[in-house]
Amino acid sequence: MAHVLREAKIIIWDECTMAHKNGIEALNRLLQDIRGCDRIMGGVIVLLAGDFRQTLPVVPRGTRADEVKACMKSSILWPSVKVLSLTINMRVHLQPNSKAEEFSKILIDIGDGKIPKEDGRINVSYINCETVPDLITLIDKIYPNIDKAGDNCSSWLKERAMLTPTNEQVNCINNFLLEKLPTEQVRYESVDKVLEDEEAVHYPVEFLRTLNPPGIPPHVLQLKIGICVYCLVPYLESVNN
Repeated sequence: MAHVLREAKIIIWDECTMAHKNGIEALNRLLQDIRGCDRIMGGVIVLLAGDFRQTLPVVPRGTRADEVKACMKSSILWPSVKVLSLTINMRVHLQPNSKAEEFSKILIDIGDGKIPKEDGRINVSYINCETVPDLITLIDKIYPNIDKAGDNCSSWLKERAMLTPTNEQVNCINNFLLEKLPTEQVRYESVDKVLEDEEAVHYPVEFLRTLNPPGIPPHVLQLKIGICVYCLVPYLESVNN
């Protein structure tokens, strides 16, 4: 990895606005060290992509002041950052859709502070959203008649998505939709054994099965033919021209 970072011509950090400023500064010190260069970021171009109007760093049990302090704009490196603003939504531009274009403009207005607020909150009526009384009603609106999707279930599901604040709600919705699919359900269990037998005293099987870290499937994975499965695999690649 150090060799790749030494040979790199450019490093791209996506969604950097969510990162703590200490992470940016740590990268700066790391690159200076392994590249043997005292220039900022060890002399390599670092492209930081993100939007401060979307999501700031999350500080557990922190205040608004803690989040501002953790933001990259509070870093000693910020004066050295050259800001390039992108003003055209390419997704909307390449695939013309009047509703998508309208929603994109509303998001920009929210970020620019042009939408009226009530006690620090934005009324959903300003963004043409429909409210529903409960989660079941919402699921039925997003995934109507999922049990009748048939052979086109996969492509039908790809056109729909729901955003939730926690993984617990994701699992709840996924399990609810899974039960509605008419195909046969298959059960997969993760490996829940320790490498050394004596470690079983410290890490019992019952404890291992309760672990549900972010980015890793649960111990019991229920799947059916037709559902969408996303596999996120991190990789590091070196390209030499």
